Amino acid sequence: MEQLAIEAGELSRRYGSRWSLARLNLKVKLGERFLIVGGNGSGKTTLLRLLSTALPRSGGTLSIFGIDPEVSRQDVRSSLGLLSHQSAIWEDLSGSENLEILARLVGVSINTQALLAKVKLESRPDPVSTYSAGMRKRLAFARLLLQRPRLALIDEPYGQLDPEGFDLVDSLVDELIDGGSTVVMASHLVERAAKKCDRALLLEAGQERW
Repeated sequence: MEQLAIEAGELSRRYGSRWSLARLNLKVKLGERFLIVGGNGSGKTTLLRLLSTALPRSGGTLSIFGIDPEVSRQDVRSSLGLLSHQSAIWEDLSGSENLEILARLVGVSINTQALLAKVKLESRPDPVSTYSAGMRKRLAFARLLLQRPRLALIDEPYGQLDPEGFDLVDSLVDELIDGGSTVVMASHLVERAAKKCDRALLLEAGQERW
């Protein structure tokens, strides 16, 4: 039997009278790299927020590792790692201090400097408030690696990064997969992201196109 990380049936989300996502059917296999593409307003971020349990659905069914988020949200959340445009970072602390606090919160032991080296931030002891947008994205990836999620949800993984950063993201996604994660990401850089993914979903006005 096919093992699934995500299964959705006619999944829908409405804001007032507008349907942001309409009757989406979706299956993502365990260990798969899955890409969501589409223009602005297509429903990509809404879908990621539904998968992350940040939004309740307006209709349809959703199962994450066999669990309905609306039945046991905490069980689902404990298996997730989310990298979004609003990743929680403590501005007045250094990157190392950010990771140390998160490690204590999730109950894992880490080599902070080794993890920062993976994202090319080992030489930055200053507060995160001094970081560029690209450096913040690198730190967000370090946080995701630290969490070791069964399901990693990534919104615009290449955003705020230069070409060298693109290569770094690809290697970090490889590490997530090698560590046993399933990865779902939404990106405007279709050609780049498609090279790293097993399958893709095109959304247009909240509906699947291919």
